[in-house]
Amino acid sequence: MNSVQFEKWLNTYGECWEKGDAKAITSLFSDDAYYYETPFDEPMIGHSEIEQYWSDGADQAQKNVVFHYTSASIIEMVGTCRWKANFSRVPSGINVEIDGYLEAHFNGDGKCTIFREWWHIKESTE
Repeated sequence: MNSVQFEKWLNTYGECWEKGDAKAITSLFSDDAYYYETPFDEPMIGHSEIEQYWSDGADQAQKNVVFHYTSASIIEMVGTCRWKANFSRVPSGINVEIDGYLEAHFNGDGKCTIFREWWHIKESTE
């Protein structure tokens, strides 16, 4: 995995989130990937659990998603970046702003095997 490949992976991740495409985002992960939404939650494991998470979250509960990242770097097979996202919750219409950091471990096929994120959220009705 090199920096160009990691940035391509991040761009695809963001595009899938913005479209609410749970199946496409799941394809970025290995069949047995561990996905940690927060450091204190048990991981989602494998395509089925990851797809359900994204289907329930992005596809069903968010609209007008905008994702972008900065400070992306890759060392061997581990990529990190700072990311931000904005969206509206469905059906409440509450606006959400997230500022986060992610760490993604990759296998030789360019699939993420371990995904960890840390984020803070700000919500408003404006």
